[in-house]
Order: sequence, then C-alpha cells, then structure tokens
Amino acid sequence: MSGTTVLMEKWPVVGRYEQAAAWLTIWTDLGRAPRTINAYARGLAEYLLMCERETIDPVTANRAHIAVYVRELTSRPHRRGANVVSIDSGTGLANATIQQRLVPVRLFYDFLMEEGLRESNPVGRGRYTPGRQRGGQQRGLVPRLTKRPWIPSEQ
Repeated sequence: MSGTTVLMEKWPVVGRYEQAAAWLTIWTDLGRAPRTINAYARGLAEYLLMCERETIDPVTANRAHIAVYVRELTSRPHRRGANVVSIDSGTGLANATIQQRLVPVRLFYDFLMEEGLRESNPVGRGRYTPGRQRGGQQRGLVPRLTKRPWIPSEQ
C-alpha cells in the first residue's frame, strides 16, 4: 500500500479534492520525509474541512477566506479544557502552531499557481524588498511573535 493511499485513508477530506491529493502525491514522490508529508496532510485537511463547513471552494478562495481560517485557529478552545493553569493559557493555538498550519496551505496555493489554476496566492508571506524604508520588510499574513522571558519585579 502506497504512502499516499494511507494518507487518503487517514485524511479522507484530502482525497475529496483532486488537486490536494495530486499535490500530496507529488511531495511523496519527491521523497519528502513521511512525517513532513503527514504534517502537510493534517494541516491541509484542517483547512479543507473549514472550507467545507463554510461552503468555500478551496481553489477559488481569497484572502478573506484565509482570514476566516486564521480566526478559527486563534479562537479554538484548548484541547485540555478550561482547567489549564498557565501564565499564557487561553483559547487558540500558539503563534508558532498557526505558522505551521499555514505552511501547507501556502504551499498548496503555490502548487495551484504553478499548475495555472490560480493567478495569485491568498496566503501572504513576508518578503524583503531592497530600498524600502524601515528595513525593507513586508509582513506576512500572521506576524511571527517571539515570547520574551518573564522577569519578576522587585515586589
């Protein structure tokens, strides 16, 4: 049984979209690590499930639809429930996890652009542009946050 068949059994929503299945098959055929393929399949499956819930065609989705997906990721309840005790506990996934979930969606839209099915990628990425003011950087769709260390006060 091939790796792609196993993925389609584990993530059936990916099998329902021809382009998504083709994209994962190509990544598998290129020899990417099985865990990488599994992570990409999981991330893309979550996005495709959101598209089905919101009745969005993933091939023609725009930046507003991606924003709905990001909002869903940031407002998810914690999987351990409301009893989590931590300084930064709350709802939603961590910023790094959101970044990870957006990578397969961005790569999927890159694939659709290469295949000529789309003209642009709705998932933005940060870019360095020489000559622009303030460092010449353009922010990505979700800003990358770095957590500062907690330093206790004098009290």
